[in-house]
Amino acid sequence: MAQSAKAKLPATYADLIKVPDNLVAELIGGELFASPRPAVPHAVAASELTVSLGGPFGRGSGGGPGGWRILYEPELHFAADVLVPDLAGWRLTRMPQAPKTAAIELPPDWICEIVSPSTGRIDRIRKMPVYARVGVQHAWLIDPLQRSLEVYRLESSHWMLVGAYENDALVRAEPFDAVELDLLPLWGEERAK
Repeated sequence: MAQSAKAKLPATYADLIKVPDNLVAELIGGELFASPRPAVPHAVAASELTVSLGGPFGRGSGGGPGGWRILYEPELHFAADVLVPDLAGWRLTRMPQAPKTAAIELPPDWICEIVSPSTGRIDRIRKMPVYARVGVQHAWLIDPLQRSLEVYRLESSHWMLVGAYENDALVRAEPFDAVELDLLPLWGEERAK
């Protein structure tokens, strides 16, 4: 009589916390994903985007509208899924105070994933459907190697591409279209004056 293969148990949060600190760990659909810390182009894009959005939309500086709480790499818990987007933003009307916990259960209004060769498939195929399922309204995918920004809006539980930009574009991308965003700093470059 042949012995049947054991069914693989879904990964748990206990499995996630065992992952070394030099990796970003996520649970998606019962599967544990551990990705290396990002390379420098990824870090540059995340840092520059934090500055570009955090000032005008977080603090309302430079004449920006304010009204947002933008966080770098928050740990998001959606039932059994644990995701860590590169950036996430909540309208202050939904999250007036930052929680004092390690993880956030309230879905953000906007997420940004900075894709890399090692994470692009996970970001697009595994994480985007979870973000749609929990009702995140806007998603950005930034690829610093391809020098591109894709802007998505949730429409009837499906992602709709509302804009794609590249290289040295100056863009007004929802939900942050009140302020023009220069893509060049995301690639580590400065616009000639």
